[in-house]
Amino acid sequence: MSNNQKRIGKEFQECTQTPPKGCTVKLVDESNLLKWEIIMDGPEGSIYEGGHFKLLLTLPNDYPFKPPVLNFQTKVYHPNITNDEKGSMCLGMLRADEWKPPNKIINVLKMARGLLEAPNPDDAVETSIAEQYKNDRKGFEKTAKDWTKKYASGK
Repeated sequence: MSNNQKRIGKEFQECTQTPPKGCTVKLVDESNLLKWEIIMDGPEGSIYEGGHFKLLLTLPNDYPFKPPVLNFQTKVYHPNITNDEKGSMCLGMLRADEWKPPNKIINVLKMARGLLEAPNPDDAVETSIAEQYKNDRKGFEKTAKDWTKKYASGK
């Protein structure tokens, strides 16, 4: 077993035994440590409360020297998550130029959940949603709650 596989196994164990609040983690396929399925509950008190969002975490072969890729597979109305089938996130620590090998997956998941609690419209990938967030908060919240009910209400 290579060093990166040992590290991934250790991090997977940490994420399943003591997962970040509101997250459950499992492998997509038991024989592949590089693809994880995460179910992230919408944080209490947030506009995403009550939602169960499915995410896919994909680790590169040269992890931890390259960052993982984290995508929302459940549609979500959010300025920092692309509004397409990719569900890509704008999360600083996941950018290749900002990723550091000591970073851990558990912290990536905590940061992703933090974005559900507090969107960052100044670092948006969906500029129209960011504009609505800034200029029509009630309209943004209504649409986000509607999408959460429509796309993220089942587990």
